[in-house]
Amino acid sequence: MSQTFRALVLDQTGDSHTASIKDLPLSALPAGEVLVRISHSTVNFKDGLAITGTAKIVTSYPMVPGIDFAGTVEESSDPAWKPGDAVVLNGWGLSERHWGGYAQYARVKSEWLVPRPATMTASQAMAVGTAGYTAMLCVMAIEKGGLTPEQGEVLVTGAAGGVGSVAIAILHRLGYSVVASTGRPETHDYLRGLGASSFIDRAELAAAGRPIGKERFAAVVDSVGSHTLANALAQTKYDGHVAACGLAQGADLPATVLPFILRGVTLHGIDSVMAPRARRLEAWARLGRDLPLDKLDAMTETAPLSKVTELAPAILQGRIRGRTVIDVNA
Repeated sequence: MSQTFRALVLDQTGDSHTASIKDLPLSALPAGEVLVRISHSTVNFKDGLAITGTAKIVTSYPMVPGIDFAGTVEESSDPAWKPGDAVVLNGWGLSERHWGGYAQYARVKSEWLVPRPATMTASQAMAVGTAGYTAMLCVMAIEKGGLTPEQGEVLVTGAAGGVGSVAIAILHRLGYSVVASTGRPETHDYLRGLGASSFIDRAELAAAGRPIGKERFAAVVDSVGSHTLANALAQTKYDGHVAACGLAQGADLPATVLPFILRGVTLHGIDSVMAPRARRLEAWARLGRDLPLDKLDAMTETAPLSKVTELAPAILQGRIRGRTVIDVNA
């Protein structure tokens, strides 16, 4: 085993925020029971925020960003894991408080790891990544609210993004009729291939709307926030369920209580970072069963570690379609 590894490192001096690839000694890794040899990571919206410094994601420097990774156990002081075990990790403060996945090695707490689904390669697990795992948490939330395909259409906002793309593929596999909201008409064929049955221009949802509108959607998976989420709530059917997991448009929610008190709409907050282990295991098991891998492969591109700093601003600007896997050894 090499005693050095390559990593993307964020540094800050005063107001200067830098991101560069460096060779580091294994001794530089933070404390943890398990040493993982990383093979793949991915690019998420939160990664874009951290790498560009657009939002205060990182709490201490230097920091290795990357909020998720897939790899194999190299060493473990916890008998729950043995060398060679295939694992994935997402959340738990990676890229915020603990070094993350844009590196060839990571040392982490044992309880943060989950087994990689046997049906997936490491690359496919990171094609799912935090975005796909979050999409499954959204689907699980609206299902537990009692949603069935017969109740009507499900709106997916930010449809061409990572969460949206995976959510569409899962919902279609489960028999739901999906309305995809996107501002990129050129992605319609791509989204139709994932399972979208109809489309709504994001401009229809992105501006201020009525506090309550015509009932249209049985459920919503929203990764956008702001006016988009407010309008989605206003158009959700009686007893409908809305899962909110992102803020691509904004962190505000300019809505009223009317959808809740007149239609009994339920708003589910979806947190992927600190979700309890049992829920994580359920979500990854469901992904292994309910996400068609051919559709996952169709939405995925692969890039080397050296391209991450170019991809970070691109994902914030909405210029990345689907999922981008990072091969940290390329």
